Amino acid sequence: MFSIGFVSTTPHDRAVQRVKGADSIPVTSLLIRVLTKAELFLVFSYPTTMIVNSETSLPYPPFVDIEGVINMRSVGGYATSTGGVAKPNIIYRSGDISSITERGRGQFSALGVHVVFDFRADSEIKDYDSATPAMEGVKIIRAPAGIQNAFDPASIAIRLKKWQIDELQAFLNTYEEILDTATEAFRTVFIHLRDHPDQPCLIHCTAGKDRTGMFVTLLLMVLGVEDRYIIDEYALTTVGLAPSMPHLLHKLQKMPVFRDNWEGLLNMGSSKPETMVATLRLIRAKYDGAEGYLKTQLNLDDEDIEKIRGNYLV
Repeated sequence: MFSIGFVSTTPHDRAVQRVKGADSIPVTSLLIRVLTKAELFLVFSYPTTMIVNSETSLPYPPFVDIEGVINMRSVGGYATSTGGVAKPNIIYRSGDISSITERGRGQFSALGVHVVFDFRADSEIKDYDSATPAMEGVKIIRAPAGIQNAFDPASIAIRLKKWQIDELQAFLNTYEEILDTATEAFRTVFIHLRDHPDQPCLIHCTAGKDRTGMFVTLLLMVLGVEDRYIIDEYALTTVGLAPSMPHLLHKLQKMPVFRDNWEGLLNMGSSKPETMVATLRLIRAKYDGAEGYLKTQLNLDDEDIEKIRGNYLV
């Protein structure tokens, strides 16, 4: 059977331990020991088929089991400061869906998702040959979020060095950059949420962590979700990416830009609660909160924001 264990006492590990009870997955075993920075290592005992994600799933809320898709979960079900709850099973987030299987297509169709927003850069999709596949009844909307040239080896090497030196500051710089450059993409999705509350949608990037994470953070803040739940939601990406880690790390070890700075890569791939704590402070300090961001950066007004809240709060 399948188990996820986090053997550490860091705040990051405690934040994700609450969702570790996935004991119904037909995989022999998976033990993840999460430590800090350079001490992070993985110990696996699994059948070969696991690395292609054919049997791996995370079948408990908020995660959704879609074969071939990583880190997919519902964004919702969280309490707000006003006593409401963000609607679940309407807005979904994930990593790259280009490897979705035929079985996964059926699972995806059952969710009733009508629109997929792809935050990846054009160059990113081309370099990794990972175009979002066409699916019957699903509209694919390209909404690149971020800088187009951020994924060439030279840019990656510079970023990895920053993550190696100061992980938290590297995240804050990156998230501020996303917030400043992804305005057109983020506005596109918020307009959809304002105008089409009856159309379940998926928002994704490559890992479903940073660009997707910044959009989800803004959304949950606008809905009034309590900080502790926003922080927990961000940290869930550690769990969501765990089944794909053996294959991902094996692949990245073959690429010099990552192999030459493994510590920077591990830091860059983290989603620790303290990172989101600092990010919430950043959003409030620079943009006067998520509502201020939507007004000043996305040109939305009070009426737009109230419609979004009305659409996705119960």
